[in-house]
Formats: sequence, C-alpha cells, structure tokens
Amino acid sequence: MQGFCLTEHLAPGTALGPVGEVRLVPDLNTFALLPYAPGEARLLCDMLRLDWTPWENCPRSFLKRASAQAASAGITAQAGFEYEFYLAREVDGRFVPADDSLCFSSDGMDRAGAVIGDILDALDRQGLTPRQYYPELGPAQQELSNHHAPLPAAADHQIAVRETIRGVALRHGLVASFAPKPFPDQAGSGCHVHLSLWRNGRNLLYDPDGAASLSVLGRHFVAGILTHLPALLAITCPSVNSYRRLAPNRWSSAYTCWGPDNREAAVRVASPFRGREESTANIEIKAVDGSANPYLALGALLVAGLDGIQRALDPGEPLTVNPDDLDEDERRRRNIRRYPTTLGEAVAELERDNVLLDAIGPALAREFVAVRRAEWNDLGNVLVEEEIAAHFRRY
Repeated sequence: MQGFCLTEHLAPGTALGPVGEVRLVPDLNTFALLPYAPGEARLLCDMLRLDWTPWENCPRSFLKRASAQAASAGITAQAGFEYEFYLAREVDGRFVPADDSLCFSSDGMDRAGAVIGDILDALDRQGLTPRQYYPELGPAQQELSNHHAPLPAAADHQIAVRETIRGVALRHGLVASFAPKPFPDQAGSGCHVHLSLWRNGRNLLYDPDGAASLSVLGRHFVAGILTHLPALLAITCPSVNSYRRLAPNRWSSAYTCWGPDNREAAVRVASPFRGREESTANIEIKAVDGSANPYLALGALLVAGLDGIQRALDPGEPLTVNPDDLDEDERRRRNIRRYPTTLGEAVAELERDNVLLDAIGPALAREFVAVRRAEWNDLGNVLVEEEIAAHFRRY
C-alpha cells in the first residue's frame, strides 16, 4: 500500500508488488478506547520486517530516526498541530458547508456547538488535550489545536485527533473534510505545525536579546527549513489540491521567508505568553496541510532544520511586512522565493534535494515520489470539480 495512489491504483515505477510481507506491530502506548465508537479501540503500529527490524518504507520509523539524530545532538523537538477542517453535509449528491456562519463568530460556535462539544469531550477522554477551538474563516470551517508533545507522539496525536473528529462528525450526520481546498470559492484548510527545541528543560529557540526573541540556534534551524522549503512542500503539502491553498494574501504562506507574527511568512515566530516567555516560545510552519503524512512531515522538517544548524545557515533579517508587497528585486535581495505552484513542481524540487532524500532513505523516497508523480499525472489537469471530489472524502 505504500505504492498505492489516492486515485486507487499502484503508482507506475513502484518497487512494491504481489510478493513479500511485513508485519503491523502495535505500539501499546497508543492504545485508546474510542468514545465515539463503543466497543472499539485504536492502536497505532510500526511496519516491521519478518525479522522484526524496521521496514524501510515505514514513515513512523523514519520519524524515529530523525528524532534520534536530533537526540544525538542533545536536542528534543516538540510539536503541536493546528487542525483546520470543514463540517459538511451531502445535499443532492454534492457536499456543502454545514452552515453559513461568519469567521470567529459566536453564531458559528452555537451552530456547531453540539458536534464540537462531543469532539472535545472525545479528545479529553483519550488524553489528547485540546487547547483551543474557534470557528474559522470559511462557513462551517473549524480550527482546533492540541497540546504539544515529542515528535513521534505528536504525529500519533495528529492521526488520533483527525480520526476522532471524523468519527464524531459522522455520528452527527456530517462529514469532516481536512482537504486543503475542499470548496474552490472558500478559505483553504491547513494543519500548521508549532515546533520548539529543548535541551535539559530549556527552550533552545528562545533568546530575549535575539531578533524576534529567536536564539542563534533557532535562526539556523529556521534557515534550514527555508532553504529546503521548495522541496519540503512535496512532503508537507503533498496533494494536487494543496496548491490551490498556497497563494499570496491568504495567510497560508507563499514565499520562503520568516518573521515575528507574520502570517504571510513560511515560518512565523509566534509571540510567547506573558510571564511564560521561554516555555511558550515556538515557531509555526504554515505550509503544512491535512493531506500530509504527519510522520513524514515532522521528520522532514526536523531534518531540514538540523541541516541548518549543522551548516550554521542564516535566514536573513526577519520580515515584518507582507512578502507579496515587496517588489521582485527586493525579494531577490532577501533571498525570498515564491513557492512551487503545483505538486509536480514541488516533487521535482524534492528529487533534487539530496539532504531530504538521503534522510528519508532510497526505498521510501522512491515510493513517495512515484505515488505523488502518479497523482499529479492523474489529477493535475482535470476540472476543479473533479479534483476536489477526489480529495474531499480522502482527507
């Protein structure tokens, strides 16, 4: 299945076929009873070979390797996700938003209150610790965030939160879609990553005297992400539908830049909470969406940032304006690049990024690229309605 496409066929060029076997081995630490499905439980698994070694195509094992690389440098990375999704219902064979509420409105909270209340309760009962909820920009679009955790657990939580939201919505007769652009004329949905780095209980990103209160090590880490971002997009925004969301002036980011509380920047240095500055300092990576495999996305982001630390890369000065308002000469002077505008372009960037490919490993990289190229070939030039229909329920 690692060579299987969204469009329901094996990717041309896959090395996976009818011969061979692996084992799905449950991680008992992920066991949870499902409040929205009485009598059922969830376990997340590692993919192991028959000799009980990690299968080279296992995304969860890749994230563990990346985390171990950070640990060898004395760094523990933690992350939390912001989940944006639409609640929808099916009317006359097509999906429409579940309501027409306004952005951040109490009316939106009231109309989604029953289903959101059950979602928050179900998350609490699984120990997933929701932190914040509100209605987002689009009609019936929601945003929910959960507590941060070390990266492997954070990726596990991303899966569990997503499946909980879907399951509870179904019990209310609704569909929850995490597709990046489920309605062509409405706001897109991201799954932003908030990330911090720790050593011996201290936040390595925080320096009250640094620009935007970011440490020198933090600057190197950000620079690594920006350097690899054109290729990272193939992993963090890996669907054809993703690139309808990544456009200027949509607060989803479209340029390789960073800045304090700059919501048009690829990396936003989030303002910390008063009195808890060090413990709450973090960076937000905005070019991540619900079509991403969280194990691959977090692992690739960590690898890119660690490369920036190892090479002492400089991200340049923080940007405090909308990058789209700069002229092309100024963006070029600041080394600010426009993102790839299609999945095909992003996959081509990934194929040229040896740091990411080497970290992912040849087998997993081959399957990932083959699948995404096949999906681009299948959906890259279809009508927008067909593209959206292909993604709406899958994500």
